[in-house]
Amino acid sequence: MAIADSKALDAPNHIGLILDGNRRWAKQNSLTTAQGHRQGYQNLKTVARAALKYGVRYVSAFVFSTENWQRDQQEVKDIMSILKWVLKHEIKSFHKDNIRLRVVGSKVKLGAALVTAIHDAEKLTENNTGGTILLCLDYGGHQEIVDSIKSIVAKGVKPEDITAELVSANIYAPDVPPLDLIIRTSGEQRLSDFMTWRAGYSELSFNKKMWPDFSEQDLQKALSKYANTHRRFGK
Repeated sequence: MAIADSKALDAPNHIGLILDGNRRWAKQNSLTTAQGHRQGYQNLKTVARAALKYGVRYVSAFVFSTENWQRDQQEVKDIMSILKWVLKHEIKSFHKDNIRLRVVGSKVKLGAALVTAIHDAEKLTENNTGGTILLCLDYGGHQEIVDSIKSIVAKGVKPEDITAELVSANIYAPDVPPLDLIIRTSGEQRLSDFMTWRAGYSELSFNKKMWPDFSEQDLQKALSKYANTHRRFGK
């Protein structure tokens, strides 16, 4: 099916992107790790916008996990610098195109400047209706569930009254629906604690390309396969 026909697809409401391979792509191309992450962002911008064009309403991207703090500190600084730049400068382009930007994660270890940039970007775009891009930053699926349970306990809810629906109402951005499709690049076939609660019935798509090489055509192929999948949800 041609790209031009993609709007006719039964598009997923919410897709997740595990952006794997930026560092390996940089090494293969004799570039620095920071350059690999910058190219990774540029490709995220392209692919996420394409997904919204094809009818997807929510695109969640795994940009930095709670475990990523263990990486080389210069790499961590470079990633945070890129994210801050995106939130302070690129946000204008998203806003112009009616795209809402949200950031989900614990945010415990983020510096004050980055937290402020997140707040300002979310505030600027909160009423946009052209689709939502979520950046999963300082994010871990298990931590999200733990934080949800803590919130429920703090409200004095009795154990017998805790339900799956109540947990869903207390996770990060509870109004965002479950994932329909998760795409992971670089050939790895695991979820790495990505949106654990929302991923329960998600379709999975694994691509051998490194994230910076993942193209709009690759996205379209994943969406086409999804459109031809009969989802039974255990029935």
